[in-house]
Amino acid sequence: MTVESTGFKASDVLAGELQKVLVDVTALSLVGKQLHWNITGEGFRSLHLYLDEVVDIAREASDEFAERMRAVFAVPDARPDVVAQSNSLPAVPEALVTTSEGADLAVAAITAAVGTMRDVHEKVDAEDSASADILNDYIRRLEQQAWFIRSQNGRD
Repeated sequence: MTVESTGFKASDVLAGELQKVLVDVTALSLVGKQLHWNITGEGFRSLHLYLDEVVDIAREASDEFAERMRAVFAVPDARPDVVAQSNSLPAVPEALVTTSEGADLAVAAITAAVGTMRDVHEKVDAEDSASADILNDYIRRLEQQAWFIRSQNGRD
C-alpha cells in the first residue's frame, strides 16, 4: 500500500504552516498558566478563571493540530526546545503581575497565536480546507476569550 492510496498527504508547506500553529498554541497554554499562577490584585478570581479557559482551549488546540498533522502524514513537533525557540508569542515576566498587566499580557499572547493562525490560513486553505476549518474554530474561540479578558480590563 502506498501513501497515496491511504488518503491525503500534506505537502511540506502545509506541514510547516500547521507546525507554526502547533508551536504557538502550545506556547499559549504555557503563557496562560504562567499568568494564571502569578496574577495578583483586584479582579484576581475572574481573570484567574478566564486564563484557565484560555489554557484549556490552547491545550485542546495543540492536541487537535498535532493529531490533524498525523492524519495527513506530517510529524508534529512540540518538544520544549522547539516551542521555546519557534513560538511568536511575546515574553511574559518571571514575576507577579497585577490583574491589569496580566490581562494585557494574556490578550497580547492570544493575539499573537491568533495572528499566526490568520497568517497561515490562506496557504492552509489552499491545500486542505479541513485543516482550515480547524483554524477557523480556534480563531473564533480564542478571539472570544481575548474580548472577554480585554473587556474585563475596560479596554474595549
